[in-house]
Amino acid sequence: MNLLDIGVLSERSGMPPSALRHYEAIGLIESVARRGLRRQYDPYVLTQLSLIALGKSAGFSLDQIKGMFGENGTPELPRLDLHKRADAIDEQIRGLMTLRDALRHVAECQAENHMTCPKFQQLLRVASQKARRR
Repeated sequence: MNLLDIGVLSERSGMPPSALRHYEAIGLIESVARRGLRRQYDPYVLTQLSLIALGKSAGFSLDQIKGMFGENGTPELPRLDLHKRADAIDEQIRGLMTLRDALRHVAECQAENHMTCPKFQQLLRVASQKARRR
């Protein structure tokens, strides 16, 4: 078996050794051996690190991501949680699109004073309603 030294794993994954040690300390990944003081990892850990990065970019916490790995480190992805997170991302996208449109309108509005612009007033009402819901 060709094990990966922590330095090689760091280089291939793009993650600093400190992050790898942290992930190991909290049980996200596991070293399988040591060469002197240097940790050695199974090459599959690269796949695990990619899954961790994907989970983080999707907004999952490290604890949530840890729960998505089975006993042997293979992913056990909770489909319902993934659907819920995808729905939350859809909501974020809609909110960001509204914000983008509002900013573009403000930047291009021909009104002398934005406070007199009916569309700007509507955008303020929508923003206020969303703030109250949070």
